[in-house]
Amino acid sequence: MTMNLKLPFAGVRLRSVSIAVLAAVALSAANVRAALDTAKIEADTGLKGTWTEAEGVFKVTQPRNDLPIAVDGWTMPPFMGLTSWAAFSAGGTSEVMIAGDLVLFEDEVNPVMSAALDAGLSVTALHNHFFFDQPRVYFMHLGGEGTLDKMAAGVKAALAQQKAIRTVQPQPGKIFGTGFAPAKNAITGTAVDQILGTKGQANNGMFKVVLGREVKMPCGCLMTKEMGVNTWAAYAGTDDNAVVDGDFAVLEDELQPVLKSLRGSGINIVAIHSHMTHEEPRMLFLHYWGRGAVDALTRKLKSALDAQAAVVPPTHDHEHATKA
Repeated sequence: MTMNLKLPFAGVRLRSVSIAVLAAVALSAANVRAALDTAKIEADTGLKGTWTEAEGVFKVTQPRNDLPIAVDGWTMPPFMGLTSWAAFSAGGTSEVMIAGDLVLFEDEVNPVMSAALDAGLSVTALHNHFFFDQPRVYFMHLGGEGTLDKMAAGVKAALAQQKAIRTVQPQPGKIFGTGFAPAKNAITGTAVDQILGTKGQANNGMFKVVLGREVKMPCGCLMTKEMGVNTWAAYAGTDDNAVVDGDFAVLEDELQPVLKSLRGSGINIVAIHSHMTHEEPRMLFLHYWGRGAVDALTRKLKSALDAQAAVVPPTHDHEHATKA
């Protein structure tokens, strides 16, 4: 026999439970927003922001509208991807976590990077988003964990540096300082090999050294130095007046120490990105450009290599550095 029992208060109870759950969620979101102190974020960064309750994120933005930027011949509105931003959320082990992306012209990148690093932020990527853009635009991605005051101050310091550059020179620069046009290349390479402990390769007065690393791919195969997993430096000009360009292959934990070392010694960073997918351990690559005497440039690179070597590596039996 089937019995149909009517529970006149069941619907009321369910509605009461639902209201209570919604109230708890709303209270939790309110607590997260209060913990972030969104008004202080706006005050400290000097930017207006938007609260996204579903994610517990407060995002401040600054459209890049001080100079017109054309992409493929079209003057692009900032809404289409030319807006600097920084997003704040409650941290795990720290008060807040941030992520951000700054829209920068070429002559702004390195001073702004130094300002961000000096303020305690992490720089996690540097690349372009467009082709045929005038002036050239680069995007510097930021991260960090710490106190709200420190993270917000870091964002403000980076953007203040960008504004200071445009105040002094309204139009973006086209070269690093003075032009480089040596009558001939005549790098001896002796100082490079002595400082780095390498045996480099000479070519028409230029000189190059390569330091190999290894990663393992999903096939179980090793990706090695000659397959592109390497740190290298190439020199042109003369021993007294040279340019060096190259690439550092870094593990994730090595990136910030190497960036800080290179920027601290005046070496310019021109790209930070990945070259592969699914490698183990994950390897990032930062490209650089420097000017000066060969001896001084090489000692700056050696300092960055030392900073990299000082990082305690994760345990990966198949990954190690080799020299060539």
